[in-house]
Parts: sequence; structure tokens; C-alpha cells
Amino acid sequence: MDTIDANLQAVKARIATAAEQCGRNPAGIELLAVSKTFGADAVRAANTAGQRAFGENYVQEAVDKISALSGLHLEWHFIGPIQSNKTRQIAEHFDWVHSIDRLKIAERLATARPATLAPLQVCIQVNIGDEASKGGVAPGDALALARDISALPQLRLRGLMSIPPASTDVAVQRGYFAQVVALRSELAAEGLALDTLSMGMSADLEAAIAEGATIVRVGTAIFGARQRH
Repeated sequence: MDTIDANLQAVKARIATAAEQCGRNPAGIELLAVSKTFGADAVRAANTAGQRAFGENYVQEAVDKISALSGLHLEWHFIGPIQSNKTRQIAEHFDWVHSIDRLKIAERLATARPATLAPLQVCIQVNIGDEASKGGVAPGDALALARDISALPQLRLRGLMSIPPASTDVAVQRGYFAQVVALRSELAAEGLALDTLSMGMSADLEAAIAEGATIVRVGTAIFGARQRH
């Protein structure tokens, strides 16, 4: 577990360096530790090292961890594909959802969000590379979806999330992230003020930060090689 502490500090240093290189304040970039497939002990170790926000992809695995670690008052973000029959569990247990890509899912989350909880903070997932293997709304459909979500009770639309096509070319990485930023600007021009850009992972967080990411989602660089689910 000492490795998680060391890895976490190394990732924070990467974020700080990337921010400084493009003239940004590192405090404006949140690190989301992606703990999917890792157990409660790993999350606890990361929390002991100073990490509070965690990202999960698998609902039942996440709910078990959230229950086991309820005394730590962590912030939980759902970042995976959303099945209709899982919306109630997500609405009841998570603070954020990054991966909304259709109105039906947003409506179900809004209906299931308990009135005793603060509004669910949500992002629209955008399929910026038009990849059949990935979820996300087409960029051209994002405005209509954003307007519809903004009208729903118990949800607060915060921004956009994207997972661009994998590339080792920093210029290519930045090009995709720049498209997400441009889309947010288009939505802002239509009266949708969004403050969140959830983009960048272990392999491309520097490029994401250079383009304006406010949340970077990092798993492997903190917890190590992903365990089989």
C-alpha cells in the first residue's frame, strides 16, 4: 500500500508540472482516482495518502466499496456505461455521474435521486472520435441533450466528459481535447454555463491539462495494472 501513496504523489506532481507548463493553477485540476477492480483496502490506502474522490465503472462492485468505506466520507464518481436497470443504485450511492449519453438515462437518474440528497452532479459523455466501441453522444447532438438534462430535477449539469481515441502523439491527443473544449464553448454560447471538463487519463493527462481539463481520471498510474473483472 506504500506503493499507492508513492504513485499518488507522483501523479499529483505530474499534474502540477503540466499545469505550470501551460500557465494554469494546479488547484483548478481535480484528480479522480479510478479504483475499478481494486478493493476497499486500496481505496482506503489512497485516502490515507490524501485522496478523496474515486471513480468506478461497475455498479455492484462500487456499491459494495461505498458501503464498506462509508465512514470515510469519500466522493464517488460513476464513469462507466450506464444500464437502465442500474440507474437507481447509481442515483442513490454516487455524488457524480460522468457518462450520461442519452436522455432516458438522465430521466431515470433524476427520478431515482433521493430528495434527501443533494442534486446529482452530472456530465455528458461525448464520443469525440466517433468510435463504435465507445459510448457517448455525437458532438452535434450534445446541445439538445444538454438542454433537456438542464431541465430535470435533482440533476445538476456540470460539463462534458470524453475518452478520445488512443494515441501516443501529443498533438493528436490535444486535437481531440481541443474539440471537447470547443464544444463546451458552443454550449456556453447557447446559455449553458458548464464548469467541468472531465478528460485525460494516465497516458494523456498532460495533453488534457494543456487544453483545459478540470478533472483527470487516473487509475493505472495510481493503483497499478488493472485486475481482471
